[in-house]
Amino acid sequence: MSGQETVLVTGGSGFIASWCMIGLLQQGYAVRTTVRSLGREGAVRAAIGKVVDPQDRLSFHAADLTADAGWDAAANGCDYVLHVASPVAAAEPKNPDELIVPARDGTRRALAAALKAGVKRVVLTSSVAATTPRAGAGESVTDEKVWTDLDDPTVSAYSRSKTLAERAAWDLMDASAGAATLATVNSSMVIGPVLSRDFSASVLVVERLLSGRVPGLPRLGFSFVDVRDVADLHIRAMTAPEAAGQRFIAARDFAWMTDLADLLRARLGDAANKVPTRKVPNLVVRLVALFDKDLASVTPRLGEKRTFSSAKAQKVLGWQPRPVEESVVDCARSLIATGAV
Repeated sequence: MSGQETVLVTGGSGFIASWCMIGLLQQGYAVRTTVRSLGREGAVRAAIGKVVDPQDRLSFHAADLTADAGWDAAANGCDYVLHVASPVAAAEPKNPDELIVPARDGTRRALAAALKAGVKRVVLTSSVAATTPRAGAGESVTDEKVWTDLDDPTVSAYSRSKTLAERAAWDLMDASAGAATLATVNSSMVIGPVLSRDFSASVLVVERLLSGRVPGLPRLGFSFVDVRDVADLHIRAMTAPEAAGQRFIAARDFAWMTDLADLLRARLGDAANKVPTRKVPNLVVRLVALFDKDLASVTPRLGEKRTFSSAKAQKVLGWQPRPVEESVVDCARSLIATGAV
């Protein structure tokens, strides 16, 4: 139990942030969170309240990634900051700056406020999108030493936003003369139980299969990780002395879309009746992607098996992620329970 320590979690209405707050509350911390509008407080409290009773240990501050107002007040008096808030998009935006500018500048605002408040440590939610080798590698296993090459023309706007935001965080921390330290959690595709119908774009992988919104199964695969384990790694990185100045990949198993479809049909029975069975050739996917922005950003990865090693997090922080099968099934059942499918 942490006693009187206070943690600011940014982006409180988000998927990862919600589970970070749950984990912190369960461990006895006082939690502050930022939301773009205080009108979201009721919905966030209701979602978190499904798992833990925050009592009087949860408070809300209005702050936006694109504006200076509110950040100093939110961070003042905090011991730690988990900067989770970052823009996401299910499809590639026409203008990459729609993602890049708020991600990078929002990170600078949150870290500047944290440094001004004299916090002990900031944990930044980054992504394996910032630790990804160039397309065309076929099969690859990546660790924290890799940085995404922004000269690669196939790098998506989201990957650019996460890479530039993380670079900005390290640069700002390097330039600081304070005692605060930084750690990053570079998560892979985050799934797991949703708390409401307002969930992360990463969960769409499962939602679209369950709802039958994808007509077939492309040769696409991802490294997955459970949102509960991502939250656990944030908290471990927040307090462990050896986490200072380190990046930690949060990833479990790689699975193809066909693997997910087979698992859903095997475990959910009639609830998985709409899950497609037909495989779609790469050529067809590339043709459709000419007219479908949702597919355009992933076609460079068709047929590639990109895995990410979490050996460092497991060795240094004792982190143990759960099997991807559990995460997928829990995600699917929560989507059904909330009426999302």
